[in-house]
Amino acid sequence: MESPFYEEVIKRGAREATIENTLTVVTERFPFADIVALKSRLEGISDIDCLKQLGVAASLAPSFEAFQYKLVASENGSD
Repeated sequence: MESPFYEEVIKRGAREATIENTLTVVTERFPFADIVALKSRLEGISDIDCLKQLGVAASLAPSFEAFQYKLVASENGSD
């Protein structure tokens, strides 16, 4: 059995990696996107599953605006 501290470190690392992966996808797909603001918004989301879904949305969205729509929906809890 892992210690609670170790489990928290693993979760935090997975969350940070998910955010960084999403930012990488957005940067490559939408080079004019405001990555600094996006990073701040993603860091405000604590649910790792939600962050993973946003990573998928970033790779599939036809435009940055469409991705932002998904982001707003996630922030509002309606996605």
